[in-house]
Amino acid sequence: MLYVFLGVTLLAIILAFRLKNPLILSVPFAAIFLYMIVQIAMVPVGFFETVRFIFGLR
Repeated sequence: MLYVFLGVTLLAIILAFRLKNPLILSVPFAAIFLYMIVQIAMVPVGFFETVRFIFGLR
């Protein structure tokens, strides 16, 4: 999975320089956020209960 995120990051950097659009650099952050949401949704407990548990850890 690490290589997928590295590939997405490298592709975003190349496209940002070629297209001269710095907004493309936000794509890796969006991919990591989306991956996190999918992993939370895969837990067999309710979504908001899982989020409360994760942020309630000390």
